[in-house]
Amino acid sequence: MAGPRESPILETNDIKEERREEVSLDKNKPEDKERERERDNNMAPPAGSSIHRSSSRPQLDLSKAAIQGNSEERDPTILLPNQSDDISSHLALDIGGSLIKLVYFSRHEDHSTDDKRKKNVKERLGISNGNRRSYPILGGRLHFVKFETHKINECLDFIYSKRLHHGGIDSHSWLTDAPTNENATIKATGGGAYKFADFFRQRLGVTLDKEDEMDCLVAGANFLLKAIRHEAFTHREGQKEFVQIDHNELFPYLLVNIGSGVSMIKVDGDGKFQRVSGTNVGGGTYWGLGRLLTKCKSFDELLELSQRGDNRTIDMLVGDIYGGMDYSKIGLSASTIASSFGKAISENKELGDYRPEDISLSLLRMISYNIGQISYLNALRFGLKRIFFGGFFIRGHAYTMDTISFAVKFWSKGEAQAMFLRHEGFLGALGAFMSHEKHGLDDVMVHQLVERFPMGAPYTGGKIHGPPLGDLNEKISWMEKFVLKGTEIIAPVPMAPPGTTGLGGFEVPSSKGGTLRSDASALNVGVLHLVPTLEVFPLLADPKMYEPNTIDLTDHGELEYWFTVLSEHLPDLVDKAVASEGGTEDAKRRGDAFARAFSAHLARLMEEPTAYGKLGLANLLELREECLREFQFVDAYRSIKQRENEASLAVLPDLLMELDSMSEEARLLTLIEGVLAANIFDWGSRACVDLYNKGTIIEIYRMSRDKMQRPWRVDDFDVFKERMLGSGDQKPRPHKRALLFVDNSGADVVLGMLPLARELLRRGTEVVLVANSLPALNDVTAMELPDIVAEAAKHCDVLRRAAEAGGLLVDAMVSGQDGSKESSSLVPLMVVENGCGSPCIDLRQVSSELAAAAKDADLIILEGMGRALHTNFNARFKCNALKLAMVKNQRLAEKLIKGNIYDCVCRYEPAR
Repeated sequence: MAGPRESPILETNDIKEERREEVSLDKNKPEDKERERERDNNMAPPAGSSIHRSSSRPQLDLSKAAIQGNSEERDPTILLPNQSDDISSHLALDIGGSLIKLVYFSRHEDHSTDDKRKKNVKERLGISNGNRRSYPILGGRLHFVKFETHKINECLDFIYSKRLHHGGIDSHSWLTDAPTNENATIKATGGGAYKFADFFRQRLGVTLDKEDEMDCLVAGANFLLKAIRHEAFTHREGQKEFVQIDHNELFPYLLVNIGSGVSMIKVDGDGKFQRVSGTNVGGGTYWGLGRLLTKCKSFDELLELSQRGDNRTIDMLVGDIYGGMDYSKIGLSASTIASSFGKAISENKELGDYRPEDISLSLLRMISYNIGQISYLNALRFGLKRIFFGGFFIRGHAYTMDTISFAVKFWSKGEAQAMFLRHEGFLGALGAFMSHEKHGLDDVMVHQLVERFPMGAPYTGGKIHGPPLGDLNEKISWMEKFVLKGTEIIAPVPMAPPGTTGLGGFEVPSSKGGTLRSDASALNVGVLHLVPTLEVFPLLADPKMYEPNTIDLTDHGELEYWFTVLSEHLPDLVDKAVASEGGTEDAKRRGDAFARAFSAHLARLMEEPTAYGKLGLANLLELREECLREFQFVDAYRSIKQRENEASLAVLPDLLMELDSMSEEARLLTLIEGVLAANIFDWGSRACVDLYNKGTIIEIYRMSRDKMQRPWRVDDFDVFKERMLGSGDQKPRPHKRALLFVDNSGADVVLGMLPLARELLRRGTEVVLVANSLPALNDVTAMELPDIVAEAAKHCDVLRRAAEAGGLLVDAMVSGQDGSKESSSLVPLMVVENGCGSPCIDLRQVSSELAAAAKDADLIILEGMGRALHTNFNARFKCNALKLAMVKNQRLAEKLIKGNIYDCVCRYEPAR
């Protein structure tokens, strides 16, 4: 519930994407397995026909299907004139007595390329282009927004401005007079779905398709608890701790939904539940009584008052009755509330004599304690150990959660615990959204949902203000206003496009910073990205126990240190980003806005580390890259990477000749030394940036090679050598397939990892180079690697033959000899993307390409600080694993390996 001094719209990301739907034309024809796109504006049923609804998955009516527009386009639009099922809705509402909660969906733009190389790799890895499900999940984003119910016009304006009632903003539909679907419907639940049905029909021309409120609450809760890794948490004495719940042990549980009133629901499974109790004393009671007693005009204002309250002036405590003493015989401390508002009976005071802050806190404690107690008694009645609390009464307010937690712990004597949900207020809306069976959300797995951080709205006074901004110029202007205005901000809002006769724009509310502390703020949740192609890395020894982050940012000292590192690196990053776009004035504006936005997020996380879920160093680094992309810096280090690749490729032939002149044992050691030495190139390290200013890339590489001395800080080379070369007369069998997780561009990949890959290929091992899907710092990407391999192959027959076998040289012209007389079998060298765009990698969420490649792999080589130290240093695998990195941060060296900067790690772990 937005107060008078904050924006009523807390949607957390801005998306202007083409509104398209995936359809499968003929699953039996390989050429039709690729997903086609369909705009919902072109799917209106014939006049006079009604929209058919059934409990089964919607079926596509392909009669009279035709390509619209140019049939030569790669992804031409297909018109389905006779489609009757509603497959266009992207929006659902929960309209309560106090708040309207809105969940909407936006499609991802499809930037995938089906080049010959990718098709070759897919064929070799056995990856099908067909749909993996009978009805596929739509790749895209789920957004969460809320409005106060009495401001329903603002909600309608928001829906209209984004055209959510017609499937979302489609740039083509703004430019044409595309017909709209006169039979458009919106899924809705809550009492307002009945109360405001005519209002939605009159103002938006849509029908509210009503869903049962309890069905939606349970469906939303079950989905979140199964699909979001860090959804549930406990809250005690101001400390939030995330709880990982085994899906097999989720049921039964008690769901306590605290809205205007309170419903208590025993949940036994998907679609299996019963409302077992409830109370009319809930959020509406708190707001209603609080408004009468304090004259507050909003829920948030009332919560804010409680932050400064002292309930002892109004509540009668046990100590007041027993002369300041505990009643220890029955376990009551002197500070226990004996009677809420009890002192008001005996004191000769009027309402005006009490501080509104004290009244608000006393009222909050009275209602929270009673809800906690009644909830526990119902859990006890059914033998339930877990109680989940949801609803916008809680809204991330620390004192409310602490009070409920205390009540549950007190009455259960510690045997039961209260747990809360990050998306607490959106259970009903999410459940209503899921009732669109076409989305297939019941099939979503935890690894297919990625929560991205809220972008495009600045932070002040403990919360992020304002709606998302779809237009980049609006975003930049917002950040500029933020700096100029200081803590007083005017929130820009989305407007209907020029030339339309819409419902008008929003009011322009002002937001004043410093008035609402973060623990009293409305819960800010990120955007949930649905990525159907993400899978769990199949070679993890124990996925349930896997934790990628090795740095514990719950330690405030660690958090402060790494925030300082990122802040200090920011100016250099901005310079590189601006330079990558030609140093234009537009690039400078975007660079400045990026720096302010990223700094704002760091400030928010410094104050509230769990604001976006469980926080690790990998998340921080990912946030930085996401923020860069938000301001359209696609690859900040593009020119630097190209320059370093060229310099490294120029000296590669000499290095290969040197390696070929060595004995087998000496060559293997030199190769590992080369990987460690080349890993010094890391633009994410301040120490390395300083080195770049003192010499060229080749000079630094040679210096690093010269200083390579064993034993390294972590040195398992001899164990690795024995596995590779054998001992005595015993020669080991070569590995079948090796996955090489590459790191930086330039010397790192060209002079380090490619020669090592070449050695494995010569031994008959298939090699898969695993690289980022998206740019991050100076990391090499899967899109860039084929060109690098093609250049390297000009000087090496081993690489050339393997690259041809792996489909990397489909269109490349390569020639030349490397001096080696050894013949190579047709083992392939392949490239796959890892599914991420960060210097780190979370192996619970990798691309389907990588997951397929891993199934036959028996060797993993993780290289670089991000992949082998920041994450995955403690990871254990089902196959042999080698972790290689040079440490470029003194604190990390001390914490992780008890060493120093520039120490080397060569950690070999046999298969588990």
